[in-house]
Amino acid sequence: MPVSIKSPREIELMTEAGRILALVHEELEKALRPGMTTLDIDKLGEEIIRSYGCIPSFLGYNGYPASICVSLNDEVVHGIPNAGRIIHEGDVVSLDAGVIYKGYHSDAARTHIVGEGTKEAKDLVRVTEESFFEGIKYAREGNHLGDISAAIGNYARALGYGVVRDLCGHGIGTNLHEAPEITNFDTGRRGLRLKAGMTLAIEPMINAGTWQVRWLDDDWTVVTKDGRLSAHYENTVLITGGEPKLLTLR
Repeated sequence: MPVSIKSPREIELMTEAGRILALVHEELEKALRPGMTTLDIDKLGEEIIRSYGCIPSFLGYNGYPASICVSLNDEVVHGIPNAGRIIHEGDVVSLDAGVIYKGYHSDAARTHIVGEGTKEAKDLVRVTEESFFEGIKYAREGNHLGDISAAIGNYARALGYGVVRDLCGHGIGTNLHEAPEITNFDTGRRGLRLKAGMTLAIEPMINAGTWQVRWLDDDWTVVTKDGRLSAHYENTVLITGGEPKLLTLR
């Protein structure tokens, strides 16, 4: 499937979708506290998204039942919000969200530590975010997709972390998931050559232990195979003729 090149008008719409999603994440971070349930976060997230005149990208997507993916501790991604799941001091909470603005999607994830976390948790969250920024050093016209993937994976692996291989980033636009797939590790192939106007959801998923994961019985929630912590960091990125633009980061 060809990778879409966005027109100037499409870039305007995606830029606004990204700006709104950045605000959603900021509001959720402010609200996050011990004693909340994961369903509380989901309800608040949907309310904020709709207050900006947007539609939650995730709600009903392939049957997903919520607006915000809320993944705790050893959950890598796609945690389903639940009224019985209470957030405690020290929990590692990954929030993944998307919005649709006038037909265009944005997608971003952040991992937070509630209250005072462990050193292991703090280091993991920091390295996951750093690996993203190592990757986007190569998100420039003329480079290859594999340059981004290799930079992300090599950075995290060199520090002793597990880089999830079963899930990946993706193109984004009028659909939440478009071509190309974007791995977070070096596949040995350079892959697609990047062009201005491409919009990519780049999203390292990094584990404190093994890279291996498994799916729970709900067919959505992905957890680390060894039960250790995981973190997730994602932005929607626009390839330009110069520096990449992070549409979901203010």
